[in-house]
Amino acid sequence: MNETALSVRNLEMRYGDTLIQKNLTFDIGKGEVFVIMGGSGCGKSTLLKHMIGLYRPYAGSIYFGDTDLWAADSTTRAGLLEKIGILYQQGALWSSLTLAENVMVPLEEYTDLSAGDRRELASLKLALVGLAGFEAYYPSEISGGMRKRAGLARAMALDPEILFFDEPSAGLDPISAKLLDDLILELSGALGTTIVIVTHELASIFAIGTDSVFLDPVRKTMLATGNPLALRDHSPIPEIRQFLARGAEAAPSLNPSEKPV
Repeated sequence: MNETALSVRNLEMRYGDTLIQKNLTFDIGKGEVFVIMGGSGCGKSTLLKHMIGLYRPYAGSIYFGDTDLWAADSTTRAGLLEKIGILYQQGALWSSLTLAENVMVPLEEYTDLSAGDRRELASLKLALVGLAGFEAYYPSEISGGMRKRAGLARAMALDPEILFFDEPSAGLDPISAKLLDDLILELSGALGTTIVIVTHELASIFAIGTDSVFLDPVRKTMLATGNPLALRDHSPIPEIRQFLARGAEAAPSLNPSEKPV
């Protein structure tokens, strides 16, 4: 079993008096590509925002390794959050900055590197996502898929231990979405980075997910964790099978012995 990178324990999320999800408990292993999935409005992005420190839980805990994110002092919490990278839905690039300048923003904020070293590192990160030679381009001068990759380069600027993706394929055509999935797998394999991804795209879920949690918008809790293909093929829960079988014709089959834990 993989060493745990992040753990959620008895998490309850609310907006005011409105319950979003409760009793969430699961582990994310180091090096896994972990998918947060479920029907519309179930709280997938809200869960991600709790995990990256934007929202404080109503109850429960989120652990980075052995450290409780929200029980830690502010200095420790900031140190933990410096170890993560985030790719938002639209890339969230600064339109007035070049791609290299966008990647250099976290380097300027959190490191003491010289300007030359920051430029060199920014070029390296852009090359890793297939954007070598585009350092001087502005976001408006490149395609949506390229903007997502530039956003990924910025998310990787500080060599994070965990990368979080919020609907990375949103707004992309199928070919660009497939290329982004391939890039995520390549980076995960080459760098061993733990990846947590919010998505409803079945092609992506089956192509890159090694583990997952399924959130239910009606019961307002998690129904299962496990490999997405295993859940599709073997879950006893009708809601999960129905959700995941939508793309069964396009998804690979799972070896019958590989059942969810």
